[in-house]
Amino acid sequence: MSNFNPSALAEFARYYGFHYDQIDPAEMVLEVLSEMEKGLEGKPSSLAMIPAYISPKTLKIKDRTVIALDAGGTNLRTALVKFDESGKAIIQGSREVPMPGTQGRLSREAFFDEIAAVTAPLIEEADSGIEGIGVCFSYPMEITKEADGIPLAFSKELDLPEVLGKAIGSNLRDALTKRKVQVPEKIVLLNDTAATLLTGLTQLPCYGSSYGTDAGPVAGFILGTGFNTAYPEKSIPKIDFYSPDHPQIVVCESGNFAHRYMGLLDREFDSTTKNPGSFTLEKAVSGAYIGPLTFTILRRAIKDGILSFKKADELLSSSGLGTRKLNEFLNDPLARKGSVGGLFDYDELDALKSFVYLTSIVTERGALLSAVVLAALVEKMSFNDPIKPVRIAVEGSTFVLYKGMRKALESHLHTLLNKKKPLSYTIAAVEKASLLGAAVAALS
Repeated sequence: MSNFNPSALAEFARYYGFHYDQIDPAEMVLEVLSEMEKGLEGKPSSLAMIPAYISPKTLKIKDRTVIALDAGGTNLRTALVKFDESGKAIIQGSREVPMPGTQGRLSREAFFDEIAAVTAPLIEEADSGIEGIGVCFSYPMEITKEADGIPLAFSKELDLPEVLGKAIGSNLRDALTKRKVQVPEKIVLLNDTAATLLTGLTQLPCYGSSYGTDAGPVAGFILGTGFNTAYPEKSIPKIDFYSPDHPQIVVCESGNFAHRYMGLLDREFDSTTKNPGSFTLEKAVSGAYIGPLTFTILRRAIKDGILSFKKADELLSSSGLGTRKLNEFLNDPLARKGSVGGLFDYDELDALKSFVYLTSIVTERGALLSAVVLAALVEKMSFNDPIKPVRIAVEGSTFVLYKGMRKALESHLHTLLNKKKPLSYTIAAVEKASLLGAAVAALS
């Protein structure tokens, strides 16, 4: 059985290119900023920089009522949302049904009718006028200048071929009109990252005193199954947009950033995914990938003899290692429970230490890569007010729950944003981001 040798484990990580000390974070910040600029200009870039056509500066969310829809992968959630005099959201009449199309193929008309069927009662039940409908649509889509959304693809569980290429907002309006309800003027589409940003307007106070746009600007950050960022941008040359006073949200598609810190085992893992060569940053940090990537690294450590334990062959022959199961183990490795903990006998403490140590290197690198992207985002926003910090709203279980991720990310981010001159920021998780973000978007 292997002895616990941190130096040898670190050299193994460096040899295969996944040790975090091989990253130059300051240089990488500059690379992210360069890709952001190219994406905004419409030049070839790994960052798409997609305009959302929503300006958080123009939002007035106090004393207003809207309907919010969260169209996710499994369920469709709808709610009546009222914003009180402080801008705090109050959710009423929340409903949840299976996402139309998950129970079998639907025609275009049937799809929008099912959405209208759960939306119309909320309009009728409202005791005051509905000022808009916001729809967070968790599928690839093109956002139009009217803030409508045109779906480009659906994941395999949604059987909706007739809906592809059809504007969600205008078709929902038609379906609601057929039900003879008073349809509000605005139906706004957005994705989950923009929704997270907008949720931050209502949930992240400026030093506990004031909500909304009178505080510092808000950025949106997704670190869950996927990885993405969004922020308010004043200049988007590719759509001839320039407005210092009323910037609009840009969704960066940060998970696709083509970073240059892919090691041999990153490339080996990437070749096994459905989209090799794409979303290489996301594959190093997000919940969909960090468990399987760690599995690839641990298998190589066993094959190279750097990690040895009696049941190593069971790990080598297993089909994979999901992020959730790995995290359950990491939160209490000495318990030796579950499919991972059960691999180690009680006399294999050194092997257990080596296993956890290698895993922590992967986590630390993911945290550093994430912090670099956020540091670039804050720098790009060019805002520094010590009493109105940039507020980074975060949504995602990998940030909140994955062992070691949040603490390491916040530590790296603090270092990056205070190395030259202190940049004022705060970062916090938000709740019900998709639904509440859709509610705020309805008032844009």
